[in-house]
Amino acid sequence: METITRIFIHGLDGSSRGTKGTFFRKRYAGMILEDYSGPLSERMAKLERDLAEKKNLIIVGSSYGGLMATLFAGSNEFRVRSLILLAPALDHGNFNTFSRRQLQIPVTLYHGQLDTVVPSEPTYQIANRLFRNLGHYIVQDEHDLKRTFPKLDWNGLLEITSEDLLDKAVGIP
Repeated sequence: METITRIFIHGLDGSSRGTKGTFFRKRYAGMILEDYSGPLSERMAKLERDLAEKKNLIIVGSSYGGLMATLFAGSNEFRVRSLILLAPALDHGNFNTFSRRQLQIPVTLYHGQLDTVVPSEPTYQIANRLFRNLGHYIVQDEHDLKRTFPKLDWNGLLEITSEDLLDKAVGIP
């Protein structure tokens, strides 16, 4: 069975120590949680280094991290298993390099109806153009998805199996 690599990419002003990063760190020990700063080109170069030689990726991207996840997938689709995008800032991206075809990977997108930072409708229009296999969910929440995020089925989204959970429980009677 091929190993799945899971990564969380935080937003523009966030960090791996923020609310979402802390949530993942506590629950999913093997998940990649790095900090990204600087201009988009520097962030993307670091992401490429962080994921070098890795495949079968499940990428969770929040806001600007959702933009980064999408750009990475556009250039590395064969390495990406799925994307989970949380209010992704897709309106900040230039998708000309892969916009002639839709990406085939499964994409799950959650967006707050009350989001004033990244409006949901333009984001949906871009996502619908980019992704062939898009699950799009508008939720009663704001940009940070503070109410929605902890209630999502993260084990399902991250494809955590009962075997994965048993592996982590080694030494527990």
